[in-house]
Amino acid sequence: MTDLTVQRVSADAPSATVGDFIELLKPRVMSLVVFTGFAGMVVAPGHLHPLLASVAVLCIAVGAGASGAINMWYDRDIDAVMTRTARRPIPTGRVAPDEALAFGVFLAVAAVLVMGVAVNWVAAGILALATLFYVFVYTMWLKRRTPQNIVIGGAAGAFPPMIGWAAVTGGVDVASIALFALIFLWTPPHFWALALFRSGDYARAGVPMLPVVEGPETTKRQMLLYTLLLLPAAVAPFFLGIAGYAYLAGAVVLGLLFVLCAVRVLKSTDDKPAKQMFGFSILYLFLLFALLVGEHAVPGGF
Repeated sequence: MTDLTVQRVSADAPSATVGDFIELLKPRVMSLVVFTGFAGMVVAPGHLHPLLASVAVLCIAVGAGASGAINMWYDRDIDAVMTRTARRPIPTGRVAPDEALAFGVFLAVAAVLVMGVAVNWVAAGILALATLFYVFVYTMWLKRRTPQNIVIGGAAGAFPPMIGWAAVTGGVDVASIALFALIFLWTPPHFWALALFRSGDYARAGVPMLPVVEGPETTKRQMLLYTLLLLPAAVAPFFLGIAGYAYLAGAVVLGLLFVLCAVRVLKSTDDKPAKQMFGFSILYLFLLFALLVGEHAVPGGF
């Protein structure tokens, strides 16, 4: 959809509401991002005043939402032709593209500055890196050019635990990198499960997702490979001393279930197992980080 088309739709569309601007922030995606960032703060060694911790969490949320708004601004043309995204605020004309861009840029800058001034500049720097990586590396460079878009670009979504960790410690170490690696390896099978049953959408939009370019069989094999690589990455926090036996048991059980999902997808001839794996992948990541948080929240959890 061209800007001219969007402007024509806008003329007949109702004016933007607060809900439309909230939708630009991709709140469902933001919720998982915020939770993993919070988990990074909880497991990090040291202490952060509750008020500063709240500010840090808010900055992570606002930064993630800003990235989503800028992504919607840039992808407004392909969003308009995909069933899953056609009702977003910009394709429907409820929010003008320039307004969405200004909104996203303002929030991104504000989140980084507040994080730096109120918490520390290391956390602010990683937050800025995550935003820039998502906007320029994933959205503008990789997404429309390579089927490996989500593999490399997925790093943007893996930064939040490192941001939370840095907010408390003022630095980065092996344990926070392990949390980054966990989400980094989780991202491809998560998104490829979605791409399998939405491949028609991506094909119409000209987005070279792996199922569109290499076909479903290659995608399914890659998904299985990443779930196997995820097994040692998920148990690494235990061996690095930031997780206990409850987490270890949960990581093993959840990891094997994730592998089982991938095997079912590999053997399937319809979309149902892919849809189930996509849903389970979200639960998988949430439960892993919930176990991390729970162990540290309970006295003597280790």
